[in-house]
Amino acid sequence: MALLRSIATVGGFTLLSRVVGFVRDILIAAVLGAGTVADAFFVAFKFPNLFRRLFAEGAFNAAFVPLFSGTLEAEGKDRAKVFAREAFSTLALILAILVAVMEIIMPWAMIVFAPGFADVPGKTELAVELSRITFPYLLFISLVSLLSGVLNSMGKFAAAAGTPVLLNLVLILALLGLTPFTPTAGHALAMGVAVAGVAQFVWLMIACAKEGIDLSLVRPRLTPEVKTLLRRIVPGAVGAGVYQINLLVDTILASLVADGAVSYLYYADRVNQLPLGVVGVAVGTALLPLLSRQLKAGDDGAALHSQNRALEFALFLTLPSAFALMVLSDPIIAVLFERGAFGAEQAAATAKALAAFALGLPAYVLIKVFTPGFFARGDTKTPVQVAIIALLANIAFNLVLMGPLGHMGIALSTSLSAWLNAMTLAWLLKRQGRFSLDPRLKTRLPRILLACGLMTTALYGGLVLGSDWLSAGPLLARGGVLSGLIGLGLGTYLLSAQLFGAVALGEVKKLVRRRS
Repeated sequence: MALLRSIATVGGFTLLSRVVGFVRDILIAAVLGAGTVADAFFVAFKFPNLFRRLFAEGAFNAAFVPLFSGTLEAEGKDRAKVFAREAFSTLALILAILVAVMEIIMPWAMIVFAPGFADVPGKTELAVELSRITFPYLLFISLVSLLSGVLNSMGKFAAAAGTPVLLNLVLILALLGLTPFTPTAGHALAMGVAVAGVAQFVWLMIACAKEGIDLSLVRPRLTPEVKTLLRRIVPGAVGAGVYQINLLVDTILASLVADGAVSYLYYADRVNQLPLGVVGVAVGTALLPLLSRQLKAGDDGAALHSQNRALEFALFLTLPSAFALMVLSDPIIAVLFERGAFGAEQAAATAKALAAFALGLPAYVLIKVFTPGFFARGDTKTPVQVAIIALLANIAFNLVLMGPLGHMGIALSTSLSAWLNAMTLAWLLKRQGRFSLDPRLKTRLPRILLACGLMTTALYGGLVLGSDWLSAGPLLARGGVLSGLIGLGLGTYLLSAQLFGAVALGEVKKLVRRRS
């Protein structure tokens, strides 16, 4: 239950962040729509986030957390603090150099990152300008990832999980407050991104100080621990960041499809990120330090149990989310974004991308469950090999599907490559004797699927009955019908899951009591 409590803490704050993020994206859609300025800003926003997720959240965290957790478990807090300072200083130096280099070569980098922008006059130049404003965000948010790893390893999840809320709040304030004073709303948002990075960094520095961890800069030194960290980071950059690499490929190809395609994929991915962030990120964040400590203590049985419970919890929440997003993609996008500069045509195109992304939602979460099984053992090479296969498959799928399906084919390719990645990781863990489904999960998984089937049937029925209101009713009425459909799906699923034995009500009550 400790694992589930940790997941619930991270998931709760992530849910709050996603709700605030939806408010942010609704405002962005109303002001920017899905045109040139929107495409340029989304690329400028994705650029530093790509590096952050590959090298900080992905590779760095995957390498740092097991080492820090192991040191904390075996040698105590003081020694772990020394290692954290050394890693902090080394990461800060590398990031400062990377940011400076990227600021200089940004025009050439943009040609690679969004080659299709050159077809629209001024679009590449705008993307370069906005990216130069946002890119320093990488320095601060990557250090935030290290600070989060320290806190998570100590069992303190709340402060780190709350940092995305700061980002969304700052962006909302920037859009509303700075837009009248900047050339475009994209410039205001880019400035907000940079300021948000500083705010998140300060927030977690204070949180670490409260836990007795002072991460002041020291002279970077290549100690044995730091060398081990760096050796694990390089392969982990691909292994942990395959989803982000796939999104990069999607962005490059989407820039070639049509003006607005980058925006369609962005808005669709933002909705898809709600269950992925709440469940997938929460499971991966809580599972990695727990597995690292259990394996360091030599308790392989407990590690296997933790992985099964994480998988059970993830599938229980993710499978119904995927089915619901595929069925309700059109009304979800229309209600959330169809207003102002974002019209019915843009909403329909975005809904197609959402349905395709949702198909791969369970796979994205499974990757978050299986990857810690390698990283906790110090194995960052195996996920690299799997990631390369998935990445090449994604490119192949894209080349086949983007012609007939356009931007929807790009989203579908990402989902297919994610399933290939997840299933390969599971097969390798099983072959190595490090993972197997326990009897409880074997019993509950078919029951979860059966409950999802009944929920999907109920949603289709409700969608048919409410189609007139959803297609032609006022916004308030459409929002009410959508809320009713979501309530219908949720109620049907939970009731079915309880009746079929996919979840035990007593376990949920016990978790709630412990959380309280």
